[in-house]
Amino acid sequence: MKSRHLLFAILLLNPIAVLAGTYAIVNVNVIPMTSEAVLIARTVVVIDGRIAAIGEVEKTPIPKDAKIIDGTDRYLMPGLSEMHAHVPGATSKDLDRVLGLFVANGITLIRGMLGQPSHLELREKLAHGEVLGPRLFTSGPSFNGNSVSSPAQAAEMVREQHRGGYDFLKIHPGLSNAEFHAVADTARELGMPFAGHVPEDVPIEEALVAGIATIDHLDGYMVSLLKANDDPSGGYGGFFGVFLADLADEGRIARIARETADAGVWNVPTEALFEHLVSAEDVRRMSQWPEMKYMPSGTVSNWQEAKLGFLNDVSYKSSTVERAIELRRKLILALHRAGAGLLLGSDAPQVFNVPGFSIHRELRMLVEAGLSPFEALQTGTVYPASFLNQEARFGTVQTGLDADLVLLDGNPLDDIDNSRRIHGVILGTRWLSRQDLDRLLKQFER
Repeated sequence: MKSRHLLFAILLLNPIAVLAGTYAIVNVNVIPMTSEAVLIARTVVVIDGRIAAIGEVEKTPIPKDAKIIDGTDRYLMPGLSEMHAHVPGATSKDLDRVLGLFVANGITLIRGMLGQPSHLELREKLAHGEVLGPRLFTSGPSFNGNSVSSPAQAAEMVREQHRGGYDFLKIHPGLSNAEFHAVADTARELGMPFAGHVPEDVPIEEALVAGIATIDHLDGYMVSLLKANDDPSGGYGGFFGVFLADLADEGRIARIARETADAGVWNVPTEALFEHLVSAEDVRRMSQWPEMKYMPSGTVSNWQEAKLGFLNDVSYKSSTVERAIELRRKLILALHRAGAGLLLGSDAPQVFNVPGFSIHRELRMLVEAGLSPFEALQTGTVYPASFLNQEARFGTVQTGLDADLVLLDGNPLDDIDNSRRIHGVILGTRWLSRQDLDRLLKQFER
């Protein structure tokens, strides 16, 4: 709890970072994300956590009690979402670190993909500003081969989590076909979304028809690209089918992308997770990335061991892995072009994915897959709001919406890496300047 006490001491001692009623970001360029247009030289007024006004500098009155934030030559956009996050428990010593790293990187919304009962109270505290961090949408404990023993028990587990008030259900590997469909049928009856992995016993086409809300990690897609006479059951597919890449038929990508779009299923590719583990990139170099100083040395060592273990797998071939990365990037672009929704997520904290920092690496990978910077940013702003049915609250910069905003020192529409150049974050009623964010990060340095 020491780090949490230190964090709140910083916030209380610094008047810029405490809760306040009114802010005015003056002479700022606004990226509303309602279109690719940039609104030049605007004043944006925030009152009690809401965007109260957006207008031309000369014509927009500034409330007398407003905290003035200079937006000259800067860009204001909606906060980003991490749609596949792992959130520590409410009493974990790592919670402050994870939440703080998200905020310092302009992440104002997270979807917790491995829930527990303590997250229900944490969700409310985050929503009311009692804990510093992004707003949280949380699953319950996962449905997997260890937690589920039968279709009947799976159905009852769905009902329990529905009564508990979780936002959605998390599917992990290990469910039988019957257990998966018991979860899907019961969830559909209760109107509760279920999301995550596609169990090995369930063809991806069945998962689409069953109404899975999101498929994460592109799980099951590599198998769907195998030719009809290829049976993967007798072989070893590896991490999300990476070792099947040489058998995959690229010509089948368009079909499965259309089927995904027709089913209304969204995808959270977590490409950063995949590439950080399977690529041949030097482990020592990755361990020296600037953001690694914010993770415990033991965690980084574990990540090194995990990657080295994968690289030393007897099935590992660099050419096959390169082919797998190529196919996944083509699949990401095909899903996008087919109209199947993409959501920004990196699965942090996981192998070399430091919370918050990995989202900016994920954005870069989406652009490298063929999306424009604007399209990549949509996956972390307007699309999460649409997926969560929250368009009236956040995801764009519009009057009346919640003030979850990021002020940047460069235009990310020109260069996606400008999403990293964060000058400040508005998290509801709280403004965090660059100095505040630096102090926040400093706590977590090794």
